[in-house]
Amino acid sequence: MFGRQNNPYGGQRGRRGGKSIKGMLVIFLLMGGFYVFKYLSTSQVNEITGEKQFISLSPEQEVAIGLQSAPSMVQQHGGLHPDQEAQQFVDQIGEKLVNSTVVRQSGYRYDFHLLADPNVVNAFALPGGQVFITAALFSQLQNEHQLAGVLGHEIGHVIHRHGAERIAKMELTKGLTGAAVIASGDYGTAQAAQMIGNLINMKYGRDQELESDDWGIRLMLEAGFEPLEMIKVMDILEKASGGGKGQPEFQSSHPSPENRREKIREAVERYRGTMN
Repeated sequence: MFGRQNNPYGGQRGRRGGKSIKGMLVIFLLMGGFYVFKYLSTSQVNEITGEKQFISLSPEQEVAIGLQSAPSMVQQHGGLHPDQEAQQFVDQIGEKLVNSTVVRQSGYRYDFHLLADPNVVNAFALPGGQVFITAALFSQLQNEHQLAGVLGHEIGHVIHRHGAERIAKMELTKGLTGAAVIASGDYGTAQAAQMIGNLINMKYGRDQELESDDWGIRLMLEAGFEPLEMIKVMDILEKASGGGKGQPEFQSSHPSPENRREKIREAVERYRGTMN
């Protein structure tokens, strides 16, 4: 009898705590469900690849985003390279990859930019067809086949609409994180949700890189370039990243160079078998 009287409100606190947790869960499920439904209701079929994708942007919006963002990308990498002959060479290889392959059916506006950056070994593409390669990477390429491999990979990102996919997925992650914050009022929960979201997006990025490697091999073969030269491009990238002694692959936005080499060899064998 004395023990029960010692904490007469214990049961009520427990009920209030349970009700609070249940309420937070309901709020999170309602808000989270809205963002998941919004994400899943934006599916489109890629006219070139035939895959179903969750994308909210139209191709025209992708082109507009790319054109609007291109000047800032150029500025971040020290401007355009002053060597016009080198730029013309990049244009020549890029245009061949577009005009002599299925890429010409995509309807995107492709522009190829040689950046002046002498330090960062990189190439990247914006949504809608803006493709960039730094002087640091360009200067290490040994022939037109390797350049075609780099540009073909970046065109693959555009064709597969990877930029638009990532935008949609980041919006979903942001929405779910916001739902967790509002439901719990706990910043620690928000941090955990954001970390999980970053890992999801990162893994998706690695899948995109392998997908673009595969597409690049296909374009190289269609356009008459030697696809096995992409193996040497992987050697260049591995050396630039410190000989592969960086963080584990599952924590990186790119697959390991050795993993990419293996997939490239498989793609070369597969596409050569279907195109012969």
